[in-house]
Amino acid sequence: MIPTWQGVYPAATTQFKPDLSIDVADTQRVVDHLIKDGVHGIIAMGTVGENNSLDGDEKRTLLRAVVEAVAGRVPVVTGVSEFDTRRAVAYAKDAQRAGADGLMVLPAMVYVPTEEELIFHFRTVAEATDLPIMLYNNPPAYRVNITSGVLQALSDVKNIVAIKESAPDPRRFTDLINAFGDRFKLLAGLDDVAFEGLVLGAVGWVSGLTNAFPQESIQLVEALRRNDLNRARAIYRWFMPLLHLDAEHDLVQSIKLAEQIMGRGSERVRPPRLPLSGARRKAVTALVEQAAATRPSMQAS
Repeated sequence: MIPTWQGVYPAATTQFKPDLSIDVADTQRVVDHLIKDGVHGIIAMGTVGENNSLDGDEKRTLLRAVVEAVAGRVPVVTGVSEFDTRRAVAYAKDAQRAGADGLMVLPAMVYVPTEEELIFHFRTVAEATDLPIMLYNNPPAYRVNITSGVLQALSDVKNIVAIKESAPDPRRFTDLINAFGDRFKLLAGLDDVAFEGLVLGAVGWVSGLTNAFPQESIQLVEALRRNDLNRARAIYRWFMPLLHLDAEHDLVQSIKLAEQIMGRGSERVRPPRLPLSGARRKAVTALVEQAAATRPSMQAS
C-alpha cells in the first residue's frame, strides 16, 4: 500500500516476554487490535516501539511479523533509527524487502550532525530505497532541527514526501506550509500539540497515546475533518492530561503502562528503561484511570 499519511498512525509498542525477549505474537495481537479499532496506518519500531533497544536481527524479524499481521489492511511504516548512515541504508533496503510500505527516517543516533551531514544522511537513505519517506523532526529528543534550509536542499528527492513534526512550537506547521506549500505532507508528531497541528495544516497524526485510547484518537481527527471544533475541543480537553505524557522523558514507560491498564498490552520495557514505580507510577495510573472513567461518548455530536 502507498501511505496517504492521513489520519491516525499509532506509534505501536513492541511487546516483550517476561525474560524481555520480543513477544512476536503479542506484538501482532496489539497491531491487529489497533487496525480493528480503525487506525489508518501503523508505525512499527518508532521511539515508542523501542527501536534502539532492538538489535538488527530483531528489527527485521519483528517488521516481517508486523507486515504479516497487518496483511495489507493499512500501510506499515517502519522507523529507521540507526547509529550511522551505513546501518540506516542497510535497514531501509531490508525493510523494503520485508514488505514495509514506507519509512520514518530519523537523524543518526548519538552523533549530532551539521546541516550538511544531516542532508547527506537523509539523501543517502532515500537513494537506497523506492519507499516513500517521512522525515522525523524532534529537536528536544534528538538535538538537531530539520530546518527549512535542510528541507529546501532535499526538495528534489522525490521519495521524501512527508514530515513528522514533533517540535513543541506549533508555528512550525504554518512556517513549513508557507515555505513549501504542499511539497511535503505534514503530520503532527507530539501528542499534546496534535490539535494545533491538525488545525494548522497537518493531514495526519503519529500518536503514542493512541495505543491506549484508539477510539478517541480517531474521533478527534474525524471531528476536525468535519470542522466540528466543539466536538474536537471536548475530546482534546479530556485527552490532554494523558497527551502530556508523550512529551516527557519517560513517555515509553508511561504509554505502555497506560496500554496495560486499558488491557491492550504489557508495560514491560527493555533496560535501561524500567517500568514506572513509586510516585510517578501512581500519578500516571491515576491519570489513566480518570480518563477511562470519563471517556467521551463513542458517538459524534
